[in-house]
Amino acid sequence: MSPHAARRARLLAQMEPGSVAVLFTAPEVLRNGDSDYLYRYDSSFHYLTGFGEPEAVLVLAAPSQSILFCREKNQEREIWEGRRHGPEAAREAFGFDAAYPISALDEQMAKLLANVPTLYSASGRSEKHDAQLRKWLDSVRAQSRSGVTAPSSLRDLVPLVDEMRLLKDAHEQSIMLRAGEISGAAHARAMRAAKPGMYEYELEAELLYEFRRRGAQYPAYTPIVASGENSCILHYNMNNRRMQDGDLVLIDAGCELDGYASDITRTWPVNGKFSGPQRTLYELVLAAQQAAFGAIEPGKPYSAMHEAAVRVLAQGILDLGLIARNRAATADDVITNKLHLPFYMHGTGHWLGMDVHDSGAYRDLTQAGKPSRPLQAGMAVTVEPGIYVRPAQGVPEEYWNIGIRIEDDVIVSDNGYTLLSGSAPKAIADIEALMRDTA
Repeated sequence: MSPHAARRARLLAQMEPGSVAVLFTAPEVLRNGDSDYLYRYDSSFHYLTGFGEPEAVLVLAAPSQSILFCREKNQEREIWEGRRHGPEAAREAFGFDAAYPISALDEQMAKLLANVPTLYSASGRSEKHDAQLRKWLDSVRAQSRSGVTAPSSLRDLVPLVDEMRLLKDAHEQSIMLRAGEISGAAHARAMRAAKPGMYEYELEAELLYEFRRRGAQYPAYTPIVASGENSCILHYNMNNRRMQDGDLVLIDAGCELDGYASDITRTWPVNGKFSGPQRTLYELVLAAQQAAFGAIEPGKPYSAMHEAAVRVLAQGILDLGLIARNRAATADDVITNKLHLPFYMHGTGHWLGMDVHDSGAYRDLTQAGKPSRPLQAGMAVTVEPGIYVRPAQGVPEEYWNIGIRIEDDVIVSDNGYTLLSGSAPKAIADIEALMRDTA
């Protein structure tokens, strides 16, 4: 059984007896004129099907049936747009019990929903798809005089699939490891290429080249190449500044491989040599990341890695005089009064998978108070502490406009975690050696 068929079987086993689930893939989106954006399927749809074409719908009928609706073979359209599987080939290739042309969707759904007690769907995501669901329900209700009943219960499919996606199977982990290797190599390439006077977009080009050269299909998100004061803008992506001697550059970039994202950040000097203040702040962020790594193991709460990183950063912010001693005497004072937030305002990580910020709840919604959920083997997370020092009264000028973030990807394992992004140089000595040897 393929990984996708196995996931469908697991989802079917969680559905109510006799129920039906419907999941649409993403639509094609017009960019401008008659040109579409490059197509990207819906992540959950692809997770359950492996099918990458647009205009497709998955239907699951408990206890065991899986049905695909997709575009028919069309020789004329394939000349212009590329090959299509067509229903029969898709059924065989992806292990469905049945497959129909997308043009038959309305007719078949009126039959498939007849006398079904519960309908699962991802409602609320698309007005068009919600309207289709209502149309199908109305068509079934119209048969009531013949004794046919429509689903009386509508349930959200998203939480079920999200929780499945949160734990990565061996197939997913192997793809994510390769994605991390590719992205790490791209970061190393950017380090080797950098020199003062280059534009940020030139380093972006190096990243994108390496992604594609090694087989990744896309960047997982718009790369951030932020030099100088831009490094203090969390989601900066203009990437058009000319980098100067003495600048740091913060690069947050990862590829997407076979539907799975990587997400790596490295920060380093454009001239290949950390200055004293840059080195001091970098070592602080690196120490915070190491503390976060130490909090990753099955059974520990997800929030523990953030708490560990914040404690190290709070103490460092205090020791370096970024906060005056008359405002806080201890790291506890800094944390309690949230005095670190001007310098570190984001979380220390997020789920990673088919989406960069992947699906799944961060809290245990079954418990009173909804505490941070415990980590489990198979969860994939980023670990990304940072520090961002903007010009401000009372803050030593030597640290102004220095933004540093260090981000790695890990999968929680039975014994702790597996690092996915180790191919991206991170230690100061390794970064400086790499840049010195390729100067």
